Formats: sequence, C-alpha cells, structure tokens
Amino acid sequence: MSEDRILLEGMTFYGRHGTLPAERELGQRFVVDVEMHLDLRPAGLSDDLTQTVDYGEIHRQAREISEGPPVDLTETVAERIATAVLEAHRPVEAVRVKVVKPDVRLESTVLAGSAVEILRRRENLPQ
Repeated sequence: MSEDRILLEGMTFYGRHGTLPAERELGQRFVVDVEMHLDLRPAGLSDDLTQTVDYGEIHRQAREISEGPPVDLTETVAERIATAVLEAHRPVEAVRVKVVKPDVRLESTVLAGSAVEILRRRENLPQ
C-alpha cells in the first residue's frame, strides 16, 4: 500500500440512517472523513488531474450515500462509501472511511458522538 495519501476531512451531511424511529424521522448530521492511499508521484510530476483523484467526485459520492436512502447501520454507510471510492477511482489502492454521528443519545446520556472507521483495500474488493 502506498504511503502517499489524500485526505478529505469533515465532510458534513444530513442523513436519516439509524435503527431508531426518531433517527429516520428527524435525521441527523453525519461527518465523513475519507483517506485514500495511492501513488501521488505521477500527479505531482505531471500536474495532471487525470493522474490522481478528483476531490469533488469523492465528495459527491460521499454525499449521495450519506444523504441517500436510509440504512440501519453506520457501518453500512462507511462500507458503501469505501466501495464507491475503490470502484470508481482506479489509482486508489486502499481507502479508510470514518463516519461520525455527532450528539448521540443513549437513554438519558448524550455522547459527543459515535464513529465507525473502516479500511478497505482494492485487492479485497468483492468480484
């Protein structure tokens, strides 16, 4: 896996994911970080966008999934983002996705947030 990385941090979206009826009805913020591992030397030497990853495209994919049809688990949101990045962006060797739900309520307690973080490698993509 390349030591070079592109990081998109703090992408904030509004989604309706969760297992509780209130999460589906009211929705909530989701904060997404995407870290992509790829060889950045070709882009750095050529100054050519086609040799790297378009940040706007990654943001669009993360938004479509985060704001898209509701799912029960934050894990599912993270998995779908990781898969979308690997499938659409050939130079990416591996992707780390972190999805945070700020202000989580558990019974009478309010947490600063809960998060799921996954790492997926191209060679492990389902065929």
